[in-house]
This record gives sequence, structure tokens and C-alpha cells, in this order.
Amino acid sequence: QVQLVESGGGVVQAGGSLRLSCAASGRALINYNMGWFRQAPGTERELIAANNWSGGSTYYADSVKGRFTISRDNAKNTVYLQMNSLKPEDTAVYYCAARPYYKAYVVESGSYDYWGQGTQVTVSS
Repeated sequence: QVQLVESGGGVVQAGGSLRLSCAASGRALINYNMGWFRQAPGTERELIAANNWSGGSTYYADSVKGRFTISRDNAKNTVYLQMNSLKPEDTAVYYCAARPYYKAYVVESGSYDYWGQGTQVTVSS
């Protein structure tokens, strides 16, 4: 199975940018579709971006479309989430998650198989 570790979270002012990374180990990333989720206090964990095993197909939630970009480097076993034009409402814990390549990747959080520990993103106004 794969292990996932996120990094890159922090505190940023509104309008700023952050890039999150999710490093995979244990099994090659190419075997997995990947998703980025976030969860703010008192809310459910939501899928905000995902891509398939090759990176050729992507999904974005309406709330981040045009501001966030998911990408992956299978040679480095790493998935990225570039976040631009950040807003205070983007404040949340961000998680990366993996699902085998042969399964759909635009699914709810309960259907993803492997998870990182999460990284906090705080956007100040």
C-alpha cells in the first residue's frame, strides 16, 4: 500500500499563494488516482481537486476552479496543489488521498483508500 505525506501548508494573506506537496512512498504513484480534500471546522471533508493516474484528466470543485491547479510528477512520486488568489474561506486542513487507478477519482471522501495526515492552511484577511 502507499503512504502519503503532505507539506507546504502555512499562514498566508488573502490574495497570496501556496503550493502543497504530497509525497508518496511504498508504492509508485502511477498506480493511483489522487485527490486533494479540505476540511474546515464544523464542515464535512470535501473534494476540491483530483487527477487520474497519468495526470491527463482533472477535476476541480467550483469553489477553487480557476485559482487552484493540481499536478503530479510520477517520476518523483509527488502530487502538487498550487493555490493562488487565496481567500479566508480557503482556510482548512488540506489532505491528499489516493485511490487505485482503475477506480473513479471524482468521488466522496469515504471512497478514497489512503490518506495523508493533513496540513493546515490559514488565510488571513
